[in-house]
Amino acid sequence: MKVLAADDEALAREMLTDAIKEALPDAEIFDFAKPSELLEFAKTTTCEIAFLDIHMRGMTGVELAKKLKDLNPKLNIIFVTGFDQYTGDAMALHASGYIMKPVTKEKVEAELAELRHPIEPKSNAILKVQCFGNFDVFTPDGTPLHFERSRSKEIFAYLVHRHGSSCSIKEIAAALFEDEPYDLKQQAYLQKLISSMMKTMKNYNATSVIFKKYNSLAVDTTKLDCDYYRFAELDVGAVNAYSSEYMSQYYWAEFMLDDY
Repeated sequence: MKVLAADDEALAREMLTDAIKEALPDAEIFDFAKPSELLEFAKTTTCEIAFLDIHMRGMTGVELAKKLKDLNPKLNIIFVTGFDQYTGDAMALHASGYIMKPVTKEKVEAELAELRHPIEPKSNAILKVQCFGNFDVFTPDGTPLHFERSRSKEIFAYLVHRHGSSCSIKEIAAALFEDEPYDLKQQAYLQKLISSMMKTMKNYNATSVIFKKYNSLAVDTTKLDCDYYRFAELDVGAVNAYSSEYMSQYYWAEFMLDDY
């Protein structure tokens, strides 16, 4: 087994690699002070696990994790942090894949075991949303939502993509139809698409996931169990599930987690 480790503080990096050696005595460990050097190494060497300090100079652990997953979708990520904002409720909700400093053999062993466990669904979610790979929407029991119009599904995808931000009808039109004129004909067509989308939500008792105001729409992110949102929340299961594709059927979709 080959393991990557990154921490820009020498003492913390030494403690991390020592703990990994104790937990995985047969593993090859490659440690780096600079995330950029680890990334270059990963381009030519396939590894199974990466232990990444979240707060590093030049590139955060989250940014590095995304780039590593682009190179190797099967790479397992474990974040390391010395900041207590990742403890308490947040740690309890996303327990797998976080180690609080100082790192010990026992903490490494516990997180290695947790990586094999499935992600627990969010109990308050009305819909489950898949953004990695092709975009799709499911009920909590896994039943796919049927959208009568593919463009209506695309509107919902765009709202999910905007992560709860309010979107005007004109803005949605610009995303879906690019340079086509925003005239009365297009406005009428968009209203039909939105009505169709809301009909689908109603069919699955999910109308409350949409905030609908005059000339604007948004999703209620608290009612969606979404891999994209889990990634933004540093859910390691979602980071490990990312396979370099995001809403791949929509040309306008771009991966937007670099700021998290």
